[in-house]
Amino acid sequence: MKNLILALCLLPSLTFASICIEQHNDEGEVSWLHCPNKTTTLLEGSRNERELLWQVPEGRVPRNGWPVVVLSQGSWFPIEFSRPRNLPLGGFYEAKLIQKLLDSGYAVFAPRATIDLAWITNIPHGDYKKTEDFAVLSELIRVLKTNELAKINQKRIYATGISSGGYNTSRLAITFPGIFRAIAIQSGSYASCFGPVCDVPDSFESTHPPTLFVHGKRDIAVPLFTAKRYQERLKASGIKTLMFVDPKMGHGWSKHSPLVITNWFNLFF
Repeated sequence: MKNLILALCLLPSLTFASICIEQHNDEGEVSWLHCPNKTTTLLEGSRNERELLWQVPEGRVPRNGWPVVVLSQGSWFPIEFSRPRNLPLGGFYEAKLIQKLLDSGYAVFAPRATIDLAWITNIPHGDYKKTEDFAVLSELIRVLKTNELAKINQKRIYATGISSGGYNTSRLAITFPGIFRAIAIQSGSYASCFGPVCDVPDSFESTHPPTLFVHGKRDIAVPLFTAKRYQERLKASGIKTLMFVDPKMGHGWSKHSPLVITNWFNLFF
């Protein structure tokens, strides 16, 4: 297991010309990262309309289309493709993840959460399929499947997200079986969990995608044991899964997230 985690950190990846711009401070560190993005409104004109930020890599479109990552934001932290370094919860590394994915040949599609606050996945909602989130995410899947905004490789659709977006990544996997090639959950757990309150099913269908967990050992908002519980149930169900624990991190993006998550997706092509 340790060897596989090490491989995720060292695995070389195909790189494309970067479309992101880095600003550096006097010490030579990146102080601000700018990745350009396009903006589209999903379900425009309806009560469920939601903004979608997206971008494809620089260069020629692959014959089978771009592999794509659906990125779900965390609570109270609206998704943006440009970030300064000094942000709480490791927010800068969300932009670094976007940069790493684009530079590795992945398109990134990032819908905003409900009024930029959180995903409905683990908020009491009755029938999930009657929620605004379900309508928006179903529309996003349709857009990807029909190549409406960009030519997408239908066999290489992935998902990742942090905190509320980590729970939403799990929700995507169980709500749209067979769509996602692999997922990565940062500081989150199973779709309906909420912090330490976490009831995970005993078993999962074989359609559940391979799942990487990236978690801070010191996370008190989403305790590590909740992610481990989910991983253990996946493993018992025969689903490929891996846990990367950052011993110095609490709740938030890890500085290792961009490389580890991208290389996890690279394993499933």
